[in-house]
Amino acid sequence: MVTATQPNTPEKKDESVEAPGAPAASGHVPVATNAAVALNDTALPATAPPVDPDDLVATAKTPTLMEKVQEFRTRHEKWEMALFFFGGFIYDIVSLSRIDDTLTLVQSFAYLVILTSLLLLEQRFPDGAEPPRFLAKVWRWREDAVHFFFGSLLSVFMLLLFKATSGFMPYLFVVGLFALLVANELPRFRQVGPVIRVVLLSLCVTLYFACLLPVVIGRMGFWVFLLAVALGSASVFGLMRLIERWRPDVEFLVRNVAIPGFGVQAALLVLYLVGVIPPLPVAVQFAGIYHKVERVSPGVYHLSTVDESVWYKPWTWFGPDFVMQPGDKPYYFFRIFAPKGFAPYKVRVRWYYDHPEKGWTTYGNGFMANVSSNGTDGGYRYYATTSNLKPGDWRVVLETEDGHEIHRLNFSAGPSERTEPREYTVEVSTLKEVNPLALEEWEKTRKTTAKPGEAAPKAGAPAPGATGTEPAPPEAASGTAP
Repeated sequence: MVTATQPNTPEKKDESVEAPGAPAASGHVPVATNAAVALNDTALPATAPPVDPDDLVATAKTPTLMEKVQEFRTRHEKWEMALFFFGGFIYDIVSLSRIDDTLTLVQSFAYLVILTSLLLLEQRFPDGAEPPRFLAKVWRWREDAVHFFFGSLLSVFMLLLFKATSGFMPYLFVVGLFALLVANELPRFRQVGPVIRVVLLSLCVTLYFACLLPVVIGRMGFWVFLLAVALGSASVFGLMRLIERWRPDVEFLVRNVAIPGFGVQAALLVLYLVGVIPPLPVAVQFAGIYHKVERVSPGVYHLSTVDESVWYKPWTWFGPDFVMQPGDKPYYFFRIFAPKGFAPYKVRVRWYYDHPEKGWTTYGNGFMANVSSNGTDGGYRYYATTSNLKPGDWRVVLETEDGHEIHRLNFSAGPSERTEPREYTVEVSTLKEVNPLALEEWEKTRKTTAKPGEAAPKAGAPAPGATGTEPAPPEAASGTAP
């Protein structure tokens, strides 16, 4: 009887094991070191089923249309801002009507109410707080709404002021408004916080009343603008009291509301006193320098000029604007607009000459003209002239009675080099047309408007049905300088 005994286990344990299913070996079998096989309680199948590669790819939720739109806006944020900015600005240029248009005034007031409400709601429900239920779905759009309304208001006021302005300083104020309009679309500008929004709101409120009050009262002047500043200051004070209910922090109110809000009001008052802010609501619709201005019939003026430049002689292209002969006087013809029902007012015409030694020198105290509103888009027409014309550079400035510049026009004067009789180019100014018409075009228009069987009126005769809402300027309108 043979007895088998297990050999002694060495001190170093063998780290290898037999693979499952391997035949039992008798005797000593050499075992490779550093080999390992995973042991499972269950036997592995002989062959594994094939795996579809698509099952190895993680599936994601299909984005909704709104999510796609938001992703597209995020990728093209700058282009979106530029598109909305220029699109809104062009829309305002095309759609903006007269300053006394009721719809424009009501729409601007509605924008101010919405803006004030949004700014108050932002203080009532700051970031992290649950928005009001009735605005929960649109609350995330509040930032875009605030800047859209600010942009619309600033563009309207800028365009109205641009129509009523002339000269370097008033244009500088309009350029400042345009800079605010552009900065309003920049993300960094938006992140400044409530200070900038209070500045813009205070500015828009006062400019709105500066446009509204002259239309309602029918007058313009310092005390009308002062009333607009007072109403703007009252709006800032009311905004402070409402915010104080939710944030009774005096330091916050002073730093973020009082200083920027009242600071804007003080700045606007100073700018008006120094003549930077142009007068509202009057505006010059058309102006020009002519050799002759003749009132040929009620509502019809002939405007005559002399142009000695010849197209095939380049050296004549850059001659003086006003070609002089002995006895010539320049006529400044202008159309000035004021809202319907505006009280009669006065404007002053000043002539300036660029003296070689003294610089720009005024001729006398200027000529004061009495102007009234006829309610038409073209406005009221008037003209003024001066004597003692000298060769050189000239400037004519139209001002309000208290010295605010409405319009200016620069021109050069020089002697005529021709000896033959001069030929005049005649334009016709009518009540309905803002810009003058060529004499030939005006005569064609008269022929087409004449009734069948009725001869067209001769030149210088009143047109059929013409009504003279403007009296002929008296001889004193010449405004002859001493």
